[in-house]
Amino acid sequence: MAETAARPTSFSVAVAGSGGAGVMTAGELLLDAASRAGLFGLMVRTSGPQIRGGEAAALLRLAPHPVATLDDRFDLLVAIDWQNVVRFADEIPLAAGSLVVGDSDAGEAPAALLQGGATLAALPLKKNAKAAGGWVNMIALGLAGACAGLPLAALESALKAAWKRGDEALRTNLATLAQGVALARDLPLHGAALGAAVQAASAPPAAARRWLLSGNEAAGCGALRGGVRFVAAYPITPATEMLEWMAPALARLGGALVQAEDELASVNMILGASYGGVPSLTATAGPGLALMTEGIGLGVAAEVPIVIVDVMRGGPSTGIPAKSEQSDLAIAVDGLHGDAPRLVLAPTSIADCVATSEWAVRLAEALQCPAILLNDQFLGQSRAVIEQPAPAAAPAQRLFAAAPAACTAGGEAPPPYRRYADTASGVSPMARPGTPGTVYTADGLEHNERGLPSSGAADHRRQLDKRARKLDRHDYGERWADVEGDADLAVITFGSTTGAVREAIARVAARGTALRLVALRLLSPLQAASMAHALAGVREVLVVEQNHGGQLLRYLRGRVDLPGRPRGLHRAGPLPLRPGELAAAFADWAAAVTRHEARGHGRPAGREERTP
Repeated sequence: MAETAARPTSFSVAVAGSGGAGVMTAGELLLDAASRAGLFGLMVRTSGPQIRGGEAAALLRLAPHPVATLDDRFDLLVAIDWQNVVRFADEIPLAAGSLVVGDSDAGEAPAALLQGGATLAALPLKKNAKAAGGWVNMIALGLAGACAGLPLAALESALKAAWKRGDEALRTNLATLAQGVALARDLPLHGAALGAAVQAASAPPAAARRWLLSGNEAAGCGALRGGVRFVAAYPITPATEMLEWMAPALARLGGALVQAEDELASVNMILGASYGGVPSLTATAGPGLALMTEGIGLGVAAEVPIVIVDVMRGGPSTGIPAKSEQSDLAIAVDGLHGDAPRLVLAPTSIADCVATSEWAVRLAEALQCPAILLNDQFLGQSRAVIEQPAPAAAPAQRLFAAAPAACTAGGEAPPPYRRYADTASGVSPMARPGTPGTVYTADGLEHNERGLPSSGAADHRRQLDKRARKLDRHDYGERWADVEGDADLAVITFGSTTGAVREAIARVAARGTALRLVALRLLSPLQAASMAHALAGVREVLVVEQNHGGQLLRYLRGRVDLPGRPRGLHRAGPLPLRPGELAAAFADWAAAVTRHEARGHGRPAGREERTP
């Protein structure tokens, strides 16, 4: 079967322009309108290296089914102006059949945008906006919506819901929106993409149950569902929106958010709040995580539960703040000094950000240890229409110590409180400050079971074993990974690449090549026994990730026995991995495995990496 037949029905549109042109507003309204029309969608934000202002683009994919990745190319590019739009040429791939709409008064379109065979349509965008008395991004919204097949009523409803200015300005921009719809009537894409899907979309009550939110907002929502009531953080791209969303939400729940003076202060603030009995969280990016490592180690040694959300971006150092990259895996799983077991989790989609963030809080509280949630810019700053998540479970439960009885049955004084008692599970009761008879010291020094500093070998070994045991013996259930299919070739991935990998596997399956998917959600402690079961009968594995050095492949090699010749397919950001390129790579890999075995080589133990 041809690949085009395997590709799901969708419409991809990019809206680009210079700072102040309102492209992000147009993109968000277009996504909301699609939701109101009964569709699903994904919007990815991209911008230049500037702190504020400058060029920007909203990249959308709309479909009648849930969307977790961008497509291989864009059907439509609406350029409000040409200022630096060529910087996005790699991020907005166009091809024959793609349409580029630009302002006829803005000069020549950059030739780089049209090299793939895209058609240019020059229209008087700003003149039409001025004539209607509104903003040019409303022209772009109407034009893009009409090409996608969205009804005018859905576009108007989205604009009205977001409007916070005067009624007269709203009427003006509704007229401008309608003018954009009218401009699209003579375009070759008009209404052809998703019009039929809109007609067949779910009834409004079903669509109304869907959520429209970003990955940062979803992670914040999940944390609140898990019981977090205190947040301390220092703003950093691309995690800041999570903090902005959580601040008012926490206030409504009786919690609080504090902006710390830096990342070191923020991690120590949440350690203090959690020591006092309140589930606590901070959110940051790679540079902030690097500064927090000493504090996270304190959380490990003192067994204080905290959650650190790392919205990964391009590195090292300041790197590329507004672009995505899965390059903090190594520091998350191995970046603390000493033997410091902790939880590391990664959501696989924007919808999964809710559930996995909630799970991270519950695990941290139950196991009394730090949990690092590896989100990334692609998930964090993108927005999606998702099905409403299942209701939250009961709040996270921590094993708290009760005040001891005044005396034993024989009249003797009760034994001293042992905060770090060497229990079978490794989890020992944690006292709230002020509970009578439970005073203890929590610091970074090694200690005995009572918390008294100790440099003795026996105490050190006992506490190391205890801290490792509680993570190793916990039953994490089936949520450690998504395992799909039973083919004898397996693709392993994690985080935001899961969406593209899953779609690519579906495409090659339609052409007769079956692959098994293992999308990891719990990265540390790595579930070796579960991994072995998930890979039972597998001849070869391919590890897919978005970083330069193949960090996941190296990590897996060091901790589990992977079958056959483990290979890696990895590329650094900022360009996302796309379903088409992955499908081609998967087909080539499967064919190479077959040829290798046909030559009588069997299943050698050699190792090979590949960078696309």
